[in-house]
Amino acid sequence: MASTIDDVARAAGVSTSTVSYVLSGKRPISAPTRQRVERAIRDLGYRPHAGARALASSRTNVLALMAPLRVDVNVSVIMQFVTGVVTAARTYDHDVLLLTADEIAGMERVATGSMVDALVMMDIEADDPRVPVLARLSQPAVLIGLPRDPEGLSCVDLDFDAAGRLAVRHLTRLGHRQVALVGSPRAVLERHTSYAERMIRGFTQATSDAGIEGIVEPCESSMVGAVDAIDRVLARQPDVTALVVHNEVALPWVLATLRERGRRVPDDVSVLAVCPPDVAVGQPLPLTSIDIPAHTIGAVAVEMAMARVEKSAPAETRLLTPQLVERASTVPPTA
Repeated sequence: MASTIDDVARAAGVSTSTVSYVLSGKRPISAPTRQRVERAIRDLGYRPHAGARALASSRTNVLALMAPLRVDVNVSVIMQFVTGVVTAARTYDHDVLLLTADEIAGMERVATGSMVDALVMMDIEADDPRVPVLARLSQPAVLIGLPRDPEGLSCVDLDFDAAGRLAVRHLTRLGHRQVALVGSPRAVLERHTSYAERMIRGFTQATSDAGIEGIVEPCESSMVGAVDAIDRVLARQPDVTALVVHNEVALPWVLATLRERGRRVPDDVSVLAVCPPDVAVGQPLPLTSIDIPAHTIGAVAVEMAMARVEKSAPAETRLLTPQLVERASTVPPTA
């Protein structure tokens, strides 16, 4: 039979209300008493009932994660974010309620129904329709992404603007003067998804500042999409010597299309990928890459959410500095 709170109280030599206060943190308890209670909990293997614990503390010990699963997103990369959120949530003794649709009604339902302590939202658009709803909710929220106006919001993401600039800086230092960005699918761009727009902005600003020729082509996440994107690049920029690829799904097909078009990597064209490291090193030729630290971003989002839940921390924006790892796919252009 499972241990009860009365069993813990008897083992620790305290009242049941003292055990309850240790569990909820609602009242200060002396260190020796707290240690006796915690030892009894461990020895008895006591697990408080989630519903009772929630009633006692006004907490649900659940975080909501809004991770819309659309046809134009890379589910494997999304799951790296999800894993980061779930792993970090467990360190705070929280479970995660995963919402895979992006409708506002679902977000309001879990919030107004007091089902969660906080929300973490992914796939943020520049003018995300979910953002105004947050002002009506009592729970704090953290956005993995950066809307056009982040004032008063808690946001965390890779600094994709800086990533675009870093990619161009690396290639120009090698001597490349004609570069192209093979980017996100058109649907992602048409939604004004924040990360895609910031990547393009950083890339185009950096090529302009460097006085080099830079073009941007969207790329559908398919073999046909990769072929079309590369053919458009070669038509617009026949002497291109370097590509920045910001599309993990299309990346293998981009490399295959370059081979089919007689463009050897890196002898004829350098390739720099913006993707998680396992994607970059998993190609036939390990690719120079700017890491998308999905797991870390997810963990930081939980840290920020719990800081707002537990300490009423103010809203803030954290943009992680991009890191470039040079591998075999970027070299100076041939004369």
